[in-house]
Amino acid sequence: MHYSIENLPTYRLTDLPTYRLTDLPTYRTFTLMAEAKPYIAHFDLDSFFVSVEIINNPSLKGKPVIVGGYERGVVSTCSYEARKYGVHSAMPMKKALQLCPHAIVTHSSSGQYSKYSRWVTEIIASKVPLFEKASIDEFYVDLSGMDKFFGASKYAQELRKIITKETGLPISGGLSSARFISKMATNEAKPNGFLQVPPGKEKEFLWPLAVEKINGVGKQTEQQLKNIGLYTIEDIAKTPLNVLEAYLGKWAESLWQKSQGIGSAEIETNWEQKSMSHENTFDKDNTDISFLQSELVRLTEKTAYALRQDELMTGCVTVKIRYSDFETTSRQETIDYTALDDVLIAKVKDLFNKSYQKGRPVRLLGVRFNQFIPITMQMSLFDNNVEKLNLFKAVDDIKDRFGTKFISKAVSSKGKDSEHKKFTQHNKKKEAE
Repeated sequence: MHYSIENLPTYRLTDLPTYRLTDLPTYRTFTLMAEAKPYIAHFDLDSFFVSVEIINNPSLKGKPVIVGGYERGVVSTCSYEARKYGVHSAMPMKKALQLCPHAIVTHSSSGQYSKYSRWVTEIIASKVPLFEKASIDEFYVDLSGMDKFFGASKYAQELRKIITKETGLPISGGLSSARFISKMATNEAKPNGFLQVPPGKEKEFLWPLAVEKINGVGKQTEQQLKNIGLYTIEDIAKTPLNVLEAYLGKWAESLWQKSQGIGSAEIETNWEQKSMSHENTFDKDNTDISFLQSELVRLTEKTAYALRQDELMTGCVTVKIRYSDFETTSRQETIDYTALDDVLIAKVKDLFNKSYQKGRPVRLLGVRFNQFIPITMQMSLFDNNVEKLNLFKAVDDIKDRFGTKFISKAVSSKGKDSEHKKFTQHNKKKEAE
């Protein structure tokens, strides 16, 4: 019988055979089974933000589209049509528009990015037992053992098809024995492709690639390697470790191991269960709304500070209220992934206003964040979020030096209307041309 990812058999407990202890054979010696080969899949939603924009506005398909902040902002992502002109992520928007002046600049569907990310997460969670959400558009899946039943490669490719069929999003994937190799395979498979590196073929895949293809090798390390004549991963693999250490220090050993195809196959499975929270029990029960809201702001800023210290964004906010009679209520809502104080404070106040029973004395307030993903370049590239994130991190640095009690801040930001107007003016000008 043929099984597929959508055609898994189900069994009732009563369908299983039963045995008495005396029915079981006994052996004097035991042979241990060989350890199963790890199969780690990596999935990356192609030009994720652009793909969401195209789903919501199909007229953008096939056009050079840039998603990101305008003027002083930078490019979050861009369509492959824009990349042909040299536009790439993290490029200043001004330069991007010089390279591709007819590009369409937008992020009108920015509120949908987290929604689509969660949709893909739910699909993956329903199909595999172990997975990790590495960012808003990136996932690792442990398919070890699947080769006995379906074939890990076939399972991974069917999962890709299901994600695209249900969401409309293109997604690329890689499969290998190690996380970093699978991620590199995904990069080689883009756009909208899949590449497996079979066990034992790691060096065959890695060695012809340029050194900058290794995850974590930036411009500076790339130049250091090329300065000593190392241009491919094979060059690194054939260089003695002590020589590499002389030029690269501690980073050399990790780099050399990667060149040999050696890497971790571990999956962080409790990413969604982790949380950060702060709460305060008052010396005296309180009904003063202004006091309660100021306390919520303080707790939110404290928790957001911890969030940024760990380089994380949150996708879910909870507010806890305990009244004087010890009755406790909690309300939570999912939000667009963020690490910005002003966004989090607004949501916390909103949840409090929805939950608080006016006039009832409050004994305790708490704020909790969960559903974390790492802060990436993508999250801060809209409106003036770059400036805001840098501001909050600067305040964080001052707190580290002098302590939190000496710092208070007021956050103000330009409205989205003026930013949206700039997008509209630019795009209308390009349409007219």
